[in-house]
Amino acid sequence: MNFSEILVIGVSSRSLFDLEKGNEIFESKGIEEYRKFQQENEDKPLEPGTAFYLIKSLLELNNQADKRIVEVIVMSRNSPETGVRMLNSIKKHKLDITRVALSGGEPLSPYIDAFDIDLFLSKDEKDVQIVIDSKVCAAATIYAPPEKFDSKDSRVKIAFDADAVLFSDESELRYKKEGMDAFHKYESEHENDPLKKGPFAKLLIKLSKIQEHFPTRIELSPLRISIVTARNAPSHMRVIRTIRNWGVYVDEAYFLGGLSKDKVLKAFGAHIFFDDQDTHLKSSSKVVPSGKVPYNTGSQMNNLDKKK
Repeated sequence: MNFSEILVIGVSSRSLFDLEKGNEIFESKGIEEYRKFQQENEDKPLEPGTAFYLIKSLLELNNQADKRIVEVIVMSRNSPETGVRMLNSIKKHKLDITRVALSGGEPLSPYIDAFDIDLFLSKDEKDVQIVIDSKVCAAATIYAPPEKFDSKDSRVKIAFDADAVLFSDESELRYKKEGMDAFHKYESEHENDPLKKGPFAKLLIKLSKIQEHFPTRIELSPLRISIVTARNAPSHMRVIRTIRNWGVYVDEAYFLGGLSKDKVLKAFGAHIFFDDQDTHLKSSSKVVPSGKVPYNTGSQMNNLDKKK
């Protein structure tokens, strides 16, 4: 099957469903007690997890497009035996998911390429880091879900931070090392030079490509993309020109100049927000589902982050 024009999401079972109680039993009492718990409750549907509404809404886009444009693979370290409850929950929640990976305790990261995945969502930081380092696809560690999330909007809304997410961490590194004035000066002088692609660039381009399969495009598209960044004038123009250079249409952009992102994200109604910094994610995750994009292990930004 050719997935070149299909958005493929790999989502861990703990990101899709609330499996925290089972995970606590596994970590405190071991695999046997975990197996017993899952078998005793396998007919009890799991509650939605952080990524549930994103996945559900993305799958519903297939009903609005002129062809199937979204495919979801649920990925779990459960064995086929302990994964029955999860499989029952997929059916109960009427999620159009047919592909499942049950690795029986083995890491999930080696299977990312095998399933042609564009975006991997997990609560396992090690798996996410391996995927980011491999540069196979976009990946993020999912935060705990917000207490209240209104997903009544029938459109899918995805929000991205700019530097170190959509774009490389080059500009952010300059800001960290040389300060705000040097950052703005460089960005202004190079506003016509496209920013280098970051870990989520290919995903953004894929999202823009699948927008073409809806009967209503641009401002009326059922898939809305937003950039929510701490950048502000005069560094904003380089972002806009880069997106144009990539041939991507972004519905909304917010250049906040250091203001808190959570209120803007709540107003936007993001089904998911991707950022590289915990300082932004701690507040955003309280109002919208959020995921952290880690720095590449060998990057200078990662070394700076560790020194904090």
